Amino acid sequence: MNVTMHGDPLTTVGEAPEVGTQLPDFKLRNKAGKTLTTADFKGQTTLISVIPNINTSVCSVQTKHFNADADKVPNIRFVTVSTNTTAEQADWCAAEGVTKMEMLSDVDEKFGRAMGVFVPEAGINTRSIFIVDANGKILYRELISEQTNEPDYSAALNFLATL
Repeated sequence: MNVTMHGDPLTTVGEAPEVGTQLPDFKLRNKAGKTLTTADFKGQTTLISVIPNINTSVCSVQTKHFNADADKVPNIRFVTVSTNTTAEQADWCAAEGVTKMEMLSDVDEKFGRAMGVFVPEAGINTRSIFIVDANGKILYRELISEQTNEPDYSAALNFLATL
């Protein structure tokens, strides 16, 4: 998958999974240091907001936006995934007052590589949105080609409203 950042081309390790397919096997770390796997995403519909770096302006805006939206959509799990460490994520959440968004670290690159959104030369995952059902099936995805652009929040939220 080819994407850009400030117009400069970046190349991911693969292609993101298509709508209708199952989440691939991956591992992430939560703020308590616990390893989560694909199996931990089953049982509840989940919006996965993937960002390159929590300490940048667009990533910050995206995470705060979905944090505010979490109250508007009951029974949906909202998760942000970045390659930042759990400590960086916790510091950012504390500074920004973000409490509803579940922050998960892909510092080991397992998620990004499995999902085909990891950019090795930059050490980041590309900005994207995935909505998965309680069985881990991908129902919705948005792959943002220019990484300095925000996702289409309304499209994701409107999709959730149809579930």
